[in-house]
Amino acid sequence: QVQLAESGGGLVQAGDSLRLSCAASGRTFSSYTVAWFRQAPGKERLLVGAISGSGDDTYYVESVKGRFTISRDNAKNTVYLQMNSLKPEDTALYYCAADILGYGSAWYDALTWADFQSWGQGTQVTVSS
Repeated sequence: QVQLAESGGGLVQAGDSLRLSCAASGRTFSSYTVAWFRQAPGKERLLVGAISGSGDDTYYVESVKGRFTISRDNAKNTVYLQMNSLKPEDTALYYCAADILGYGSAWYDALTWADFQSWGQGTQVTVSS
């Protein structure tokens, strides 16, 4: 497992941008698929998107496609979530998660929180209207 720590959350207005970071420990970080999840109060934790270990493949849920971008810098053991054109409905606690998955990016649309063992503590994103 790796240890993860998110940062970069905050309070912004609708239409603004934020970049979240997920810093990881461990020497084999490039072997890990990393996903971003979010959880609004009283709601379940849902997938936002994922990136393969190499960074070559990404997946986004429909609600963020075209607005959010996931990237990674394996030399820095860091994954980023660039969020543009933020909406009030993006308000949530955002988590990054990592694991070595036994399947490729074609299956990313089926990812759930149960697929990941390593989690960060979460960072709050609040978007005001």
